[in-house]
Amino acid sequence: MIYRKKANFPYPVFSNDSLSYINNYFNLDVNVIEKSDSYYFDIDFEIESEFINQLIRNDQAQLVFIIQSKDNKFFHLKANQHRISIPKSRISLNKRTSIQLHIQALNTISFADNNELNNFYHVIKDEIVVPQYSLLGYSNVVLFDGSIKKPYDLFSKNLDENLNSEIKIELGQETIVIHYKKPEFYFQHYSKSNMLNNAYIYAGLTKALQSFIFNNGEDGDVELEEINEPDGSLDLKLYQLMINKNINNINLDNIDEVIYKVTDRVIEKYSGALEELLNRGDSTAS
Repeated sequence: MIYRKKANFPYPVFSNDSLSYINNYFNLDVNVIEKSDSYYFDIDFEIESEFINQLIRNDQAQLVFIIQSKDNKFFHLKANQHRISIPKSRISLNKRTSIQLHIQALNTISFADNNELNNFYHVIKDEIVVPQYSLLGYSNVVLFDGSIKKPYDLFSKNLDENLNSEIKIELGQETIVIHYKKPEFYFQHYSKSNMLNNAYIYAGLTKALQSFIFNNGEDGDVELEEINEPDGSLDLKLYQLMINKNINNINLDNIDEVIYKVTDRVIEKYSGALEELLNRGDSTAS
């Protein structure tokens, strides 16, 4: 079962939409690679709770990768497993598919030592005992649309020496395209090149979200829960990304806040990479 909206449980469950934990960030990103006879799912996730992470490391809990298409498929992941392969004969991704990551208890779990719960549970946490195989947490839902060639790629880059500027950001049909006039403009010789490009990522998201508002809203404001899924592939990706991050509204005034929520500390990582580059000088060059 995939949980799309806040669900009620008789015990604390770790999820982005739950207030049971003080810090409740549980984010899932998935990339699909299609080969001749199989789909390969590259899985990236972040669990903010040390209590939950410790349970997984100690084999007291396990990660369950769920793919919902015509029916549900369940795959148990090891603690450090970030890829699974599934034969095409076992699953169809030709239509809209939902993906979610669950955390399941492998033993009876006591919450007596869980110091990450909110104040409501502090006086009763010694009494909270969760049976074996109970759900301990669930991530955001990742949506897949089989009509999109690169369902999880939001950005692509292109080298064009004939540009009239150093870089150019273009909104393509499916991706935000960053055109570079010279290879050095995307820091290809540095170990932190991806993070150093985050300034361009921020600019690209700003342009794309402004276009999204123009295409889908009235008077510069979009209530995401009140609109139909956008027709354009790029707008659909942005819509799904914002829904997955529990964003309900976007307008011209809160674009920066939305970018902060949908990216994983994009400016902080850019700043850190730049600081490391300045501190180490040319030693970061590869």
